[in-house]
Amino acid sequence: MISQTVIKEFESILGKDGVFLDETDRHTYSYDAAVLEPVLPSVVLRPERSEQLGKLVRLCNENAIPLTVRGAGTNLSGGTIPTKGGAVILTNALKKILEINSEDLYAVVQPGVVTAKFAAAVEAKGLFYPPDPGSQAVSTLGGNVAENAGGLRGLKYGVTRDYVMGLEFFDVNGEIVKTGARTVKCVTGYNLAALMVGSEGTLGVFDKIILKLIPMPAGRKAMMAIFNDMARASETVAAIIANRIVPATLEFMDNFTIRAVEDYSHVGLPVDAAALLLIEVDGHPAQVEEDAAKVESLCKEMGAENIRVARNAEERDKVWEARRTALSALAKLKPTVVLEDATVPRSKIPEMIQALEEISCRFDLTIGTFGHAGDGNLHPTILTDKRNKEEWHRVEAAIDAIFDKALSMGGTLSGEHGIGMAKSRFLEKETSRGTILFSRRIKAALDPKGILNPGKIIGE
Repeated sequence: MISQTVIKEFESILGKDGVFLDETDRHTYSYDAAVLEPVLPSVVLRPERSEQLGKLVRLCNENAIPLTVRGAGTNLSGGTIPTKGGAVILTNALKKILEINSEDLYAVVQPGVVTAKFAAAVEAKGLFYPPDPGSQAVSTLGGNVAENAGGLRGLKYGVTRDYVMGLEFFDVNGEIVKTGARTVKCVTGYNLAALMVGSEGTLGVFDKIILKLIPMPAGRKAMMAIFNDMARASETVAAIIANRIVPATLEFMDNFTIRAVEDYSHVGLPVDAAALLLIEVDGHPAQVEEDAAKVESLCKEMGAENIRVARNAEERDKVWEARRTALSALAKLKPTVVLEDATVPRSKIPEMIQALEEISCRFDLTIGTFGHAGDGNLHPTILTDKRNKEEWHRVEAAIDAIFDKALSMGGTLSGEHGIGMAKSRFLEKETSRGTILFSRRIKAALDPKGILNPGKIIGE
């Protein structure tokens, strides 16, 4: 438990309104979107200024108080589940876009800025910030950096790490650490930004983030390819990539997911289709037309029953919004939803989709599959009820089987959701014992008392 003396010190930094002690308030921040047991923190802290953030980190370290930083809590791997007896620091009041530089193509933001609001502010200036996680309407940029979030446009544009030019963060002593720059090139000192991206709050606490921006693509065209055979749809993904075409997005949805999404969003998806590919190409208008024609031709060659091309921006946006609701649509069907993100080399997509069908049958479970097929990142989503103990054991066995299959194909445990607590026990399967020990030595050097988000990624 945290002593009353320390609570008073928190209040002196934040005022009483910034220190949440009520059990109901604390329960709100005891869990995230992972299917894991909640843990009640002893206190929740809400700084409004950078200097307050640094003081809180130092105070927690001086008193050996476990500290978990939380943005919107949308992550799916247990990364923001706090430690018993610890503190949660909320960043949702640190939400200023400090600068959008249209000449040098960068922005500076605080960690609590909501991703979609930032993207809209950038777009209003004729620029483009491509990372677009499915939770972008509520997720924060600090959380995106901490988890190295991806999204629908990852195939062509990459993920969050590809847009982080620099960071300012607090170490455990509350000292500000600066890494990177506002320049295109910077090799000053260690590349600490690369270490911090994806570190899930285990090495430092973000204060400011410098993000790269790019010009808005001049043209784009979206289409929906409809298949009556799931294997043909998955083979088409591999064929598009093999033909050296790189769409901005190349998304896959199986029949179960199509039906759930259509029932949820009513946008006119073909509910009898075995699978859909949602594809968008962008860039120079002439290149867009050429790539779109190639994609349409390939889809037809590979057995697409029909191809619908969006006639205008409204049609295009309606379909993409429907795709973004896939998790919400599936979540309505059963009390418990387990969303995974096992990722394989793109050429292995057909084999992985077939394997997911086999795993569904073997463990007698409902699995809806959708995801960023163009970059090999599938989201097999298991619908279950955790209160059914026998079924939950089958779910856990199925998750093991999914990870084992992905790793056997040269894939990875997580394409974009992170490791957190949910996947930490699998980490050695993908890496090595030496990797875990090496990572723990880094952690011990930077966080000797182990207060920064303990138990995440590399365990205790």
